[in-house]
Amino acid sequence: MREPLLASADFDPAEDAGARDGAARSERRRFVLLDDTGFDEVPAKYRRFYRRWRGPGDVLAENEVLCPVCRVVIRSARELRPGDRVYCMPCMSRLEVVRGEAGRLEAIVRY
Repeated sequence: MREPLLASADFDPAEDAGARDGAARSERRRFVLLDDTGFDEVPAKYRRFYRRWRGPGDVLAENEVLCPVCRVVIRSARELRPGDRVYCMPCMSRLEVVRGEAGRLEAIVRY
C-alpha cells in the first residue's frame, strides 16, 4: 500500500526534505527583476545586465559585480555567489566571482 503523500503526482520527496531543513531553504538564490539602465555599448537585448560604474561611492547589490577590465557593473537576474562565472560583453572577458578582502563580491579575469 502506498502512502497518501507519495500517491500524489505533485509530491516531491526532495522538496519535502528541504522544507523541513531551514538551512536548505535559505541556500536558495534570490531572483531580481532588472530594468533597462540605458547602457548603450551592448545590444538592446542585453542592456539590463550592465550599467556604468559611478565611482568609489557606488554600492553594489548582491546581484552585481564590477568588471576589473572595463569598470562596468555586470548585473545578474539572480544573486551572485563566490564561484559563479559571468561574462562581460563590452570587453569580452570571462570572469569568476570571488569574495574580496573587504567582504564584497569581486571578479577575477579567467580569459
